[in-house]
Amino acid sequence: MQIIGHRGARGEAPENTLGGFKYLHDLGVRAVEFDVRQLADTELSVIHDDNFLRTAGIDYQVKDCTQQDTQRFNQIKGWEFWHQTEPLPLLRQVMHVLKDFQHIEVEVKSVKNEKNAEKIVHTLQQQLQHCKDHITITSFDLKILKALQSQQSDFKRGLLVEMPIGEHAIDIATQFNCQRIGWKNELVNESIVKLSRQAKLDVSVWTVNDIDRAKTLQDFGIQGLITDYPKRMLQHLSPL
Repeated sequence: MQIIGHRGARGEAPENTLGGFKYLHDLGVRAVEFDVRQLADTELSVIHDDNFLRTAGIDYQVKDCTQQDTQRFNQIKGWEFWHQTEPLPLLRQVMHVLKDFQHIEVEVKSVKNEKNAEKIVHTLQQQLQHCKDHITITSFDLKILKALQSQQSDFKRGLLVEMPIGEHAIDIATQFNCQRIGWKNELVNESIVKLSRQAKLDVSVWTVNDIDRAKTLQDFGIQGLITDYPKRMLQHLSPL
C-alpha cells in the first residue's frame, strides 16, 4: 500500500502549493494526489476550489485567472506562519518538483461541457506525456473519462466515487477502461475492495487521517491511502 499525499500534504503544509509538494518530497513520500483546473488562457493550474477565497482570501474565480495573474494569489490562508509565499502553481511547475515521484494521481475537476473536457484532456496530454507511466488521470466527471477515451489517451485513468452506488461504480469504471477506482473513505469495506480487485481495478481511498482506519484498509489490501497527514502515517504504519 502506498501512502499518497492529499493535495500535497494538506494537513501539514499549505495544500496544492509548490512548498507543500516540496515538503512531501522531503518526507521521502513519492506518491501524491492533486487537483487540476484550466485557466482563462488554457494554462493548467493546480488548485482544488473554483474560487481563491478559502486558500488565498480573495474572492475571485479561477476560470477568470490567467498565467500572468498567478502571483496575486498567495495560497497560505490559515498558514500565516508558513515560511514563504505560495502563488497559484502551474501544473508544469508542480511536475518539476515531482519529477522523481512513482505515483501521481491528477484529479481533473468537473467541467461545464464536453468541449471543455476535450480541451483540458488535450492540454494534459501535451504537458504530461513525458511522464505518463507514473500518471493516473482521475475524475468524478464522466465527461473527462469520455474525453480520455475519445482521444485514445494512453494515460492510466481512474473513477472517483463519493456516492453510495456500490457495484455500479465498478461497472462505470470498467466501461471507461479505468485501471483505478478512488473510493471515499466512508464507502469502503472489505467487500467493496474485493469486488474492485476482482474487476482488476487498483483501489485508492480518500481521505484517511485516522491511524486505526488506515491499518484496517491496509489489511483489506488497498493500493493507495490518500491522507492529509503523510508524516503521521509514515510513523505508524508498517513498512510499505
